[in-house]
Amino acid sequence: MTITQEQFDALIEKLEDFSKSHPRNYRLRVALFAVLGYVYIFLVFAGLLALVGLVFSLAVFSRSINSTIIKLCIVLLIPAWVILRSLWVTFTPPQGLRLSRHQVPRLFALVDELTTKLQAPKFHNILLNQEFNAAVVQVPRLGIFGWQENYLLLGLPLMQSLPLEQLKAVLTHELGHLSGNHSRFAAWIYRIRNTWMQIYERLHQSDQKGALILFNRFLDWYWPSFNAYSFVLARMNEYEADSCAAQLTGAHNMAEALMNVEVKARFLENSFWTDIQKQVEHQADPPDNVYSSMLTILHRPISEEKSKQWLEQAFAEQTNNADTHPCLTDRLKSLGYSTVQAQKLLQPAAIQITAAEHLLGKTLQQFATQFNQDWKQTVSTPWRQRYAYLYERKGKLQALESKTQTQTLTEQELWERAYYTLELRGHEAALPLLQDVLKKQPDHAEANYILGQILLQKADAAGITCIEKAIKQRMDWIIDGCQLVYSFLCHKGQTEAAQKYRQQAEQHYQLMLKAEQERSRVIDSDRFKPHSLEASEVNKLKQQVATYSQIKEAYLVEKVVTYFPEERFCVLGIVRKRGLIESEDATQKLIDLLATNLQFPTQGYIVILNHSSSGKLKKKICQIDRSLIFQR
Repeated sequence: MTITQEQFDALIEKLEDFSKSHPRNYRLRVALFAVLGYVYIFLVFAGLLALVGLVFSLAVFSRSINSTIIKLCIVLLIPAWVILRSLWVTFTPPQGLRLSRHQVPRLFALVDELTTKLQAPKFHNILLNQEFNAAVVQVPRLGIFGWQENYLLLGLPLMQSLPLEQLKAVLTHELGHLSGNHSRFAAWIYRIRNTWMQIYERLHQSDQKGALILFNRFLDWYWPSFNAYSFVLARMNEYEADSCAAQLTGAHNMAEALMNVEVKARFLENSFWTDIQKQVEHQADPPDNVYSSMLTILHRPISEEKSKQWLEQAFAEQTNNADTHPCLTDRLKSLGYSTVQAQKLLQPAAIQITAAEHLLGKTLQQFATQFNQDWKQTVSTPWRQRYAYLYERKGKLQALESKTQTQTLTEQELWERAYYTLELRGHEAALPLLQDVLKKQPDHAEANYILGQILLQKADAAGITCIEKAIKQRMDWIIDGCQLVYSFLCHKGQTEAAQKYRQQAEQHYQLMLKAEQERSRVIDSDRFKPHSLEASEVNKLKQQVATYSQIKEAYLVEKVVTYFPEERFCVLGIVRKRGLIESEDATQKLIDLLATNLQFPTQGYIVILNHSSSGKLKKKICQIDRSLIFQR
């Protein structure tokens, strides 16, 4: 999986051209790639078992079974077991309210009609949820061996946002993913793609060197290629599903649905939910009727000005390889509409009867009431915490504003005033205060980053300079900061300038992966140096360690790292007391306990030094100056 974004983009472009010129050969290659992965994994598994059988047969034949033979069999069986366990991939079933035919007969009749016309498989479950979305999900009961359980997911906000014919187009698109031989093939590839992602993760989480040696080189070659081939297929499938919906329900309904979904989604994100979150400033408990209120508002027309603004934002987006879904402009073009033609279709008029009202009938309000309760229960605790936090901030802001009447604020107080204003009163109120902070402290990282965000949102290119100043000081902001500038320049049509920031983010991401890998384990060949923690930090850590009676000694050092050496990486070596009788997983339990509860002042790694395999590591750590911080 060591492929850069540029290499992935180039491979995608090449495969898209190939899929258009040789569609049959392309699908054959995708199928061969899918089969190849399983052939390799089963051959390795069979080979390991064959070797175990051979070793055991030779031992029986020679009548000499000793500890070396047993250890060799174990060495071969461990990666075989890891492979077998990795193949048992689980897919989490989706969540939602399960609907019955008796509850909503019209909805089931519509789904029956569409599945029959599209020759799509029947659904075992139709779930209603709180999302602004619709989807089909297949959960294989037997992992990689299939036996699918089919789910149709319907979001109540989406159903309330569209008239019946447009929702019908959306459902036809989703069912189109499972209809016909081509789409069934794509669904099979999609499941295999998810399966391989889980297999890769499990093999690496197993930390078994034997399994990794057998699979690393193959996966580094196989996964990027298969990922790219299946990515192109998934995007093709989106266009095919749109075409399927257009043929069955009319291209104009599909086009209208696509634009309506864009507008209503942006309305919910930028207007409805923003207004709900603002209420936390004034009331300690979340509102009781969020979804009931949402259903009422979605029934009304959105203003022509806002609709036009949000559509223009959607039209400005371009298809990229971060998502298999094409952009709105490309999807409309595939339906035969230019953006100008399509925009004339969308009229910001009130929906007489929404799809939710038609299909759910009297149960609509019951579902809304249930979602009201579920949402309030979920957000109540964080809502109250946020209310208390803002109440405290209001007091501090009032105190700072009062102080400005008689005294000059310190540099830290100027920043606090700007930040509290941003939290409580928004971007416009905070803008001049952030500029005041930067007049006094031109290199203030936080102020530069926030001001840069605000300016870019206002289409002011001066925000780029602010972001650049901030990410020079905070490496952990580089990827997000570059993404902000990249999106701004792409929106302005400056794609060449934008590529520089994309490349910077990609390079930093690759360094982060290497740094993460470097910090993922501690072995006896690593180099260490004395820790650089303050005495107060060491004492705090010592006090925490002392609360664990199992710990006999504790050593603290820093691992010498190549990537981001300025980010200190501490290693805490533990020598634990041995009991007369103890469970096999006692060591792991102690590590889990310490990892969960210890508060490290830096990045940290905990290693138990009791094992015989840790002897060299323990000796190395003990020799480091000031390494012993606790001894019972």
